[in-house]
Amino acid sequence: MQTKKNDPGIIRGWCMYDWANSVYSLTITTVVFPIYWSNVVKGENGSSLLSIAGLSMKSEDLYSFTLSFSFLLIAFINPLLSGIADYSNKKKSFMRMFAWMGAFSCAALYGFNQHTLWLGVLAFMLATIGYAGSLVFYNAYLPEIVTEDQMDRVSARGFSMGYIGSLILLVVNLITITFWEFFHFSSDGDAVRFAFLSVGLWWFVFSYYSLAKLPPEGALVYSKGMFSKGYEEVVKVWNQLKGMPILKTYLLAFWFYTMSFQTIMYLASLFGKKELGMEDNALIGILLVIQLVAIAGAFLFSYSSRKYGNIQTLVFAVILCVFVCIAAYFTTTSAQFFALAFFVGLIMGGIQSLSRSTYAKLLPPSEDHASYFSFYELTDKLGTALGTAMFGVLNVLTGNMRSSIIVLIVFFGIGIWQLRKIKHVK
Repeated sequence: MQTKKNDPGIIRGWCMYDWANSVYSLTITTVVFPIYWSNVVKGENGSSLLSIAGLSMKSEDLYSFTLSFSFLLIAFINPLLSGIADYSNKKKSFMRMFAWMGAFSCAALYGFNQHTLWLGVLAFMLATIGYAGSLVFYNAYLPEIVTEDQMDRVSARGFSMGYIGSLILLVVNLITITFWEFFHFSSDGDAVRFAFLSVGLWWFVFSYYSLAKLPPEGALVYSKGMFSKGYEEVVKVWNQLKGMPILKTYLLAFWFYTMSFQTIMYLASLFGKKELGMEDNALIGILLVIQLVAIAGAFLFSYSSRKYGNIQTLVFAVILCVFVCIAAYFTTTSAQFFALAFFVGLIMGGIQSLSRSTYAKLLPPSEDHASYFSFYELTDKLGTALGTAMFGVLNVLTGNMRSSIIVLIVFFGIGIWQLRKIKHVK
């Protein structure tokens, strides 16, 4: 059955999933969990040096490698699942499976403390896989529910709702953590773990609403080749890119700049904690600024894309990323980090939204959007896996996180070079 495009109810339901899952991005990957990890995951005598399977590594390195492995795993299983979903017309079912796996994994972090390291690692990995896995099916709905002229606006609306929703829950949790005695927790650590539980509940409840509003599925269809179809579709999309030079160039640019940008987003709080020695409250306040500015950034870049075009706006955003990285390399104070946070938030709101909608605009006419977005997510997740792994390896080799910034600048530069090859995108 053909989905009616630009239906307000369907769009509202689609955007609500950003509201649902973005609490993971903010509370788990950006603000509370990395700081909690840094305070809890320690070696003997309270040092940050751990002994894992006979290897010595810092707690932040284990964090980076956990992220890398999660994104590498989802990169390889997504084609399998998107192929099944596309072939059996079950995008919603797989979106539900990943969303609820992520939600329950976040709730499981309630049991993570200094004595249960591997529970924390496993639950964090599964939550990351649930978040990333659900997005390939969620994003594939965009070209099916709106017309091309509405893609930038609806994509920006989704991200903005995510920023607002996640900010609301974060503020509530920060109040609970700050005044933990008033709320009858036995310690601030218990209040932090309750925040992880609240993320899981929030994600589950609002994703339930979103899934109810999305277009209905068809009947389940089984086929002998359905389990290999996803990988076949990835190969097919790869081969089709040879005849679509603009889309090919865009994906290459996206791979390089998102590799660097996602690494910044996932590891910014650890940089402030480890390299600058920032207090938890100051770091949380700065990360809140990123979220607030991101709301405005999503609409500001959407407006810029209408006036100057998607590609020129993305080039500007990535150039700003280069200047942020250069400034970060020389940053030594909390005030300087705060200034950088403002620009990171502004860029974050635009670069994520525009990257998704630009890709949707470049797609050829097709009903097979899940396969194309699976390839998009594969590009994104492989880039994130490589970026975070590279950050961890360089930190192991050099003993500081600043050395990785130089490589991020190079990758941003390659992204700009590739974007500038693209001349015509609405």
